[in-house]
Amino acid sequence: MGGGVFTYIYNLSNELCFKYDIYIAYSTRPQTPTNFKSFFNKNIQLIEVHDFKREINFVSDLKSAIDLRKIVNKINPDIIHLHSSKAGAIGRIIFNNRKIPLFYTPHGYSFLMNGNYLKNKFYMLVELNLSKLRCTTISCSLGEHEETLKMTHNARVVNNGINISEIESILAKTSLNTKKSITRQVFTLGRITEQKNPYLFNQIAEAMPNIKFLWIGDGELRDMLTAENIEIKGWLSREDALVTASKADVFLLTSKWEGLPISLLEAMYLKKTCVVSNVIGNKDVIEDKYNGFICNNITDYITAISSNQKLLGQKAHETILSKYNMHLMGEEYNKIYSEGMNKYKK
Repeated sequence: MGGGVFTYIYNLSNELCFKYDIYIAYSTRPQTPTNFKSFFNKNIQLIEVHDFKREINFVSDLKSAIDLRKIVNKINPDIIHLHSSKAGAIGRIIFNNRKIPLFYTPHGYSFLMNGNYLKNKFYMLVELNLSKLRCTTISCSLGEHEETLKMTHNARVVNNGINISEIESILAKTSLNTKKSITRQVFTLGRITEQKNPYLFNQIAEAMPNIKFLWIGDGELRDMLTAENIEIKGWLSREDALVTASKADVFLLTSKWEGLPISLLEAMYLKKTCVVSNVIGNKDVIEDKYNGFICNNITDYITAISSNQKLLGQKAHETILSKYNMHLMGEEYNKIYSEGMNKYKK
């Protein structure tokens, strides 16, 4: 329960909870909102898995696998949907023999990260071997889907979507606080980790000292953000994060890899000039110089941030309305779930 995956999970669950009884087996991490349970419809059942961790750990992974098996035996579900790499790995192994639809959404394959060749190769081999098991992979972007097809043809794609009604409701309540700052501001949102490339973010800020840079979030690599014009906001409430984003001019995403970031989709809806790295997920939704900027080096980033093209923000907004909203996403998942259940009824 953290970051974009948390937003994805509660929005999708709330969208489908009137058609399905939904149970969510979860664990928390430092950036999990303290009031995270309040985001879910009261009909959704939340079940904590205490030993579930992001890192590979044989003991805790074995304990979480045992807990997950107990949970599934008790609920006896008609569908199991696994989210992110760790749940995808454990779940595909322990639920492979169950005669019910099994789905897995990576939310950004770990082997697509830049930097550590051996680690990437290990993650790729894990995904390749697990893809042979009885499970349908549902990618959250076209680029991720293309990577999936290299391993298995038991694959579907459903673009991530955002809850436009929720955003509008929050902005309406906080409209008095959303006046833009006089100083030009650039922001990003997410964990300060290797994936989000804080080193490059800091380099860009250092090269543009007259612009204020905001990082909404926190993480183990916060010490890399040393430029004097960077403010680390920490983990804000949903409302405060949207208000802060509304006041800024540019959304900057320097990620080394992505699935299809919710933060980017929300920034596009807010009509921000979106300046992003040239990786899967980002380049699936941003068309360079049409609804944002795709960058390959620090010069590209500086040029894009320096430009003042409000029309791109409007085009980004229109893109979200037509392709990346939660209702469309919910309809696609409902169709896939129904097809899976019908298959196992025969």
